[in-house]
Amino acid sequence: MELVNEQIENYIEQHSSEEPPLLKELDVETWQKVLNPKMISGTYQGRILSLISKIKQPETILEIGTFTGYATLCLAEGLAQTGYIHTIDNNEELQRIQLKYFNASPYKNQIISHLGNALDIISGIDTKFDLVFIDADKPNYANYFHAIINKMNKGGLILSDNVLWKGKVVEPLKKNDKDTPALMAYNKLLKEDPRIETVLLPIRDGLTISRVK
Repeated sequence: MELVNEQIENYIEQHSSEEPPLLKELDVETWQKVLNPKMISGTYQGRILSLISKIKQPETILEIGTFTGYATLCLAEGLAQTGYIHTIDNNEELQRIQLKYFNASPYKNQIISHLGNALDIISGIDTKFDLVFIDADKPNYANYFHAIINKMNKGGLILSDNVLWKGKVVEPLKKNDKDTPALMAYNKLLKEDPRIETVLLPIRDGLTISRVK
C-alpha cells in the first residue's frame, strides 16, 4: 500500500528545504553500495528529523539503528553546542561508510558510535536523553521503548519510524509475518502508556512522535 502517491511526494520534496551537500553524497553512495538502500531516511524525512532536533536543541540524543548514518547526521544538526548523539547498530559492515561521513561532518566530535546489541548498550549508557529515534528491528521496538523510557528527561521526545509498515498494520496479517504484529502492539503501547503523549503521522512509512510528560 502506497501511503502517499509519487506526485505528492515529489511536490513535498520540492517545497521543503534541501539536504546539505554531504548528505546528498551519502544518499548516492548508499544507493550505489549498500544492500536495501530504501532503509535510508532520505531527503524529506531527514529534513523533518533535522527540524525536530533544531526545535528541541537536545543535549543528548540516542539513535537505535544507524544504517549508513544519514538520520544520525540529520539529528546532529540540532544538537546543543555541548551535546552528543549516541548511535547504535549491529552491522559491522556499515561502519566504514558511517565513519567516512561522520568524520567529514561538522559533528564528528559529537557523535558516539556503538556497535553491538542495542539493549545491552543502552543499559550501559549512563545518561538521560532529550531525544530518541527508534529505527531498528521491528520486533524489538517495545523492548527498546521499555529500555529508554526511564532514561528520558521530562519533555523528551521519542521518535519511532516505520510504524505504518507500508500500510500492513491495517491489512489482513500474513502467515509468518512477525514484524507487523509487533508494530501493531507497539503502536497500542504508545497510545496507552500514561507517561507519554503520542501522535502518529503518515510521514513516509509512518513516524510517531511521543513526548514524555
